Amino acid sequence: MSAATATAAPVPPPVGISNLPNQRYKIVNEEGGTFTVMLCGESGLGKTTFINTLFQTVLKRADGQQHRQEPIRKTVEIDITRALLEEKHFELRVNVIDTPGFGDNVNNNKAWQPLVDFIDDQHDSYMRQEQQPYRTKKFDLRVHAVLYFIRPTGHGLKPIDIETMKRLSTRANLIPVIAKADTLTVQELQQFKSRIRQVIEAQEIRIFTPPLDADSKEDAKSGSNPASAAVEHARQLIEAMPFAIVGSEKKFDNGQGTQVVARKYPWGLVEIENDSHCDFRKLRALLLRTYLLDLISTTQEMHYETYRRLRLEGHENTGEGNEDFTLPAIAPARKLSHNPRYKEEENALKKYFTDQVKAEEQRFRQWEQNIVNERIRLNGDLEEIQGKVKKLEEQVKSLQVKKSHLK
Repeated sequence: MSAATATAAPVPPPVGISNLPNQRYKIVNEEGGTFTVMLCGESGLGKTTFINTLFQTVLKRADGQQHRQEPIRKTVEIDITRALLEEKHFELRVNVIDTPGFGDNVNNNKAWQPLVDFIDDQHDSYMRQEQQPYRTKKFDLRVHAVLYFIRPTGHGLKPIDIETMKRLSTRANLIPVIAKADTLTVQELQQFKSRIRQVIEAQEIRIFTPPLDADSKEDAKSGSNPASAAVEHARQLIEAMPFAIVGSEKKFDNGQGTQVVARKYPWGLVEIENDSHCDFRKLRALLLRTYLLDLISTTQEMHYETYRRLRLEGHENTGEGNEDFTLPAIAPARKLSHNPRYKEEENALKKYFTDQVKAEEQRFRQWEQNIVNERIRLNGDLEEIQGKVKKLEEQVKSLQVKKSHLK
């Protein structure tokens, strides 16, 4: 065989291992995904409006007028809203965890405890399901992201904000958000962001930040460098934290014949998806468009694994001087919800059961008393009959005596 023939030999076809990503994509596309987000913050900060704007659909309905007529909640509730969203034939199961009543009371001591307990309970529930013999279908309500809404005071974080963020950041991906940013001027907003960053750094509060990865293998092989754009985008998101957002579900004409989602004021419009007006697009990129998988992976690989390791090791805390992440010595009991409404229903059922037992006991006592009275009456009748029988026997004896005398 000549050298020319050897060089012209056909290249063998690939064996097919490069199709594994395509197969994986098909599986993920068929199974869909699950994303759970918790909204934490005081009432009236636009949490419901934001979540509806984020997913461009009405997931939750604002009922502010109804809440104004209700008394102030004494405890923090957990309100779960589930939805199935579809985009380009891909389905995403969305769970929105709202926390009505948080920070609304004068005494907010340990107002974060129901939130912490809920996150821990979901980790514990998932761990229990993994330990079962049959675990093909698992109910997963682990929180992938916690959006902490900060009131735009312009001064700084309140003690409850600092303590709650410290507690939540050890258990979930914490993302601080400045609500109603259109109430501050540009200079006030920048100063407010700077103060919040200083407090977060001083208090060592861990917030979720986009990963700044180096060039991937695929980019290195192809000679292109699109990762630099991704790194720059990640830097822009990090610099924008905490995100200043404005919420609205209404559309207005921006003066150029285009309908945009915005808030209308006498002096003009505040466009929701305009980066010069607010950070809504950046926050949406962080939550959905760019780093959704990172949020889910971080929850599984870091927060859940940390909880699982501490639980299996039997630790009550990390043992490293970090008292923020504490676990009870005994695994918590399975609970349906922390919502006080379920507690009220439970108390109502207990009261109903107690009342029924008392009524049955009262009826039993009455029945027992009736039996005693009947027994007394029957004993009296028996004694009366026995007395009559005795008299008759005496009469018979007297008649027999008279008969014998007559003979």
